[in-house]
Order: sequence, then structure tokens, then C-alpha cells
Amino acid sequence: MARYWVVGGEYESTDFARIAGGNAEERHGPFRDLAGARAKWAALSMAAVDNAHVRYCIEKDDAREYWVVGGRYADASFTRIDGGSEERLGPFKSEREALDAWRARAWQTVDDALARYHIERV
Repeated sequence: MARYWVVGGEYESTDFARIAGGNAEERHGPFRDLAGARAKWAALSMAAVDNAHVRYCIEKDDAREYWVVGGRYADASFTRIDGGSEERLGPFKSEREALDAWRARAWQTVDDALARYHIERV
């Protein structure tokens, strides 16, 4: 059975390389399904919406590829995409490639408070 985790926290900078204060990444889960992990990701992201150094991603045990997932959400709960379906960019072979794609997409939508993207490791 697949297990999913929500991983991240507050980082030292927006390169998201090191957790602030030398702490370990937060790991929330495991979740039995992707929907549960996405709900937790949305809640954590909304709680830290005003802090640009906070980032969370969804990780699956034994992940082999990375995807950038998101879009424009219907409201600030970030649980339902506004019309259409969510965007999925990838797959990427490394987390660094996915992070670069995430960063580019996030900058393209920086002025839209309802646009959110995250990285899934599947």
C-alpha cells in the first residue's frame, strides 16, 4: 500500500536548500492516499501563506519521479481548482529539476493570490 507524506517547513531562504535554525524538515503523515496528503498540504500552506520561506511538498514512499502540481484554486482553502483540472508539469528525474520548474511557475503566477503549486514525489 502506498504511503504519502507532507514534508517541508520554514527554510533559511527561498532556494529551499536548508531548514531555518538547523532544524530537521517537518514530516506529516503517513497518509494512505494522495487526497489526504493534499488536504494536509493545503492546510499547512494556508497557515503559512504570508511567509515566503515556508514550503511543503508531497512525497510518496519509494518515489522515482517528481511532478509540479497546482493551478488557480477556487478560494484560499486551496482544496478545489477553479474550473478545469490541475496542471501537472513533469515528470522530472530529480528534485532540483522539479524545484526549478516550481520556482518558474510560481514566479509566473506571483500576483495571483489563488495560484498555488507544490512538488509531488511519486
